[in-house]
Amino acid sequence: MNSRLRWRKFVSGFMLTLTGVCAAVAVSVLFFILGYLVYHGGTSINWNFFTKLPAPVGEIGGGMANAIVGSAKLLLLASLFGVPVGFFGGIYLAEFSNSSIAFVVRYAADLLNGVPSIVIGIFAYALVVLPFKHFSTLAGAFALGLMMIPITLRSTEEFLHGVPRALREASMALGASRWKTIMAVVVPAAYRGIMTAILLALARVAGETAPLLFTAFGNRYWSPGLSQPTASLPAMIYSYAISPYDDWHRQAWAAGLVLLALILIVNIFARAILARGSAIPRS
Repeated sequence: MNSRLRWRKFVSGFMLTLTGVCAAVAVSVLFFILGYLVYHGGTSINWNFFTKLPAPVGEIGGGMANAIVGSAKLLLLASLFGVPVGFFGGIYLAEFSNSSIAFVVRYAADLLNGVPSIVIGIFAYALVVLPFKHFSTLAGAFALGLMMIPITLRSTEEFLHGVPRALREASMALGASRWKTIMAVVVPAAYRGIMTAILLALARVAGETAPLLFTAFGNRYWSPGLSQPTASLPAMIYSYAISPYDDWHRQAWAAGLVLLALILIVNIFARAILARGSAIPRS
């Protein structure tokens, strides 16, 4: 009996140690990547990096202000396209669809979420770039928006399913219509989760490069309007990393550090909203 107890304690301690080591390895990978980016690109992060255009080919210095602004434009437009489609699609799945339609839509969304980003880029290239005969900010935003739809849709559905059915029944018992109940009761009750899903979808597409190479392409200058090629941080990292210039390599590492830091901030902010958050003010 004592030997069996000792064996159980040994197995329990061994598995506890093993899971702790695995958790430490998983966390250390992130810190290793951060440290590597800081070591190689930290010296290139300065005021010029955020405010100057790229230097001419072969020259030292310059910055990536156009790429930072271009990425912001792409993400904003992608959100304006992808978030409403995913949000209202999630409402339909959670509140209106029958089992057969919901199964088809969920399966299609899961498949779309698993499609390689380069395939999304080729699709957007054929649908948006070729007919208009030029790359553009809108084409890049369209590709990123497509990638945001399944993430937002499935997450919205799951968070809406988490709202107690009693809230819906109480609202309709007071005379509210179904849409009024959804928009005034159900969605506010789940808004922290939905906001988290939107932020995580943004973080998911912020580092995508392949779709932008097929759609937004790139630009070493400021991109006027939305119908011209535009620079983005992921595309600039790619082009700088494969260049033969050491200074461009350092700036690629710096851009990677900035991009990773932004994604980490978005993720932390999303977790904070989900964990604490505050109630939606009502008039």
